[in-house]
Amino acid sequence: MNPATQSLHKTLVASPERQVEAAGDWSIVLRVQAGDVAAFDQLIRKYRERVYAMVYHMTANREDAADLTQDAFIKAFQSIHRFQGQSSFFTWLYRIALNGALTHIRRNKLRSFFSFDKVQEDPAVAAVLNQLTDKGDVPREVFVGELQQKLNEAMMKLSIPHRTVVTLFEIDELSHEEIGAVMDCSVGTVRSRLHYAKQFLQAELQTYVR
Repeated sequence: MNPATQSLHKTLVASPERQVEAAGDWSIVLRVQAGDVAAFDQLIRKYRERVYAMVYHMTANREDAADLTQDAFIKAFQSIHRFQGQSSFFTWLYRIALNGALTHIRRNKLRSFFSFDKVQEDPAVAAVLNQLTDKGDVPREVFVGELQQKLNEAMMKLSIPHRTVVTLFEIDELSHEEIGAVMDCSVGTVRSRLHYAKQFLQAELQTYVR
């Protein structure tokens, strides 16, 4: 096993699925680095939708998300020879895409959008919705729409690092370890930011309910 592969295995998350995924990606990266440029298309097809979804949830604009996703893959391809497996390709690509999205947000002072779909699965949020819908005959969709707006407003009160960690965890379903690798911070920092952000958002929703 060469040094780059050893480094890759040391930094992988424990999930066997992620290990298999990272090993497969690494073999494709080696082909691209060896001159098989067309092999990079496999990585584009594999990760395009996931990268687009993450960027869209950060920018709330489909055209911007499409452009930033394309830019992320272009930058990844241009830098592929510098990628030596210090992390999984997935993590490396996500970091490139996230940095591009954050730069775009800061430059344009955009309002970040946060999908409410998966947040409804949170027990605390589900309890709020159930409490509301049990009180009267107003359709659940009405409350969801109102809480969506309230949640977006609350997200704007969080710092960009806190918003980012919530997005990567709740929407993209990355593990704490993966988020730490993408954001270049410790797992403890990820957990701390996520705990603070979720507590804050739940408090904002509870206030709205009252």
